[in-house]
Amino acid sequence: MAVVEGLIRREGSHALSFGDYTLEKKSKLSDFEFQGDLYKVKTYYEITKLEKNGLFVYESVPGTTVLNFKQTEEETEFSVEGKEDAQITLELEPEKEYETFVNGESMGVMKTNLGGKLMLSASLEENTAVTMKVVKVNG
Repeated sequence: MAVVEGLIRREGSHALSFGDYTLEKKSKLSDFEFQGDLYKVKTYYEITKLEKNGLFVYESVPGTTVLNFKQTEEETEFSVEGKEDAQITLELEPEKEYETFVNGESMGVMKTNLGGKLMLSASLEENTAVTMKVVKVNG
């Protein structure tokens, strides 16, 4: 079972891991500095949420553990684990198209809403990580 002790940690110089879906009570950690930005994580079995400089980045219902989360303007990539299927919401660029991949297989192109939110579903099983990748479509 992959959980992130301390709720959030650096993975080298370009990625973060966060979340603990095994917690019974809400736990949070604020002001985690990474690459000049401040991150806040809230997590437990019902929800996992990540904010960057006070702005929404990631949320899953129910809670998940996210490993090697990397985000650029063009792409977001991470592995996710949880006890059961999860609804994942990412904050991206508003009204843009993104191709989504699960374990390397394309799931098609989706468009973000006016607020830039993109909703994904992940079929999860405990002790099995799923790799998710979201790539901005040029145009």
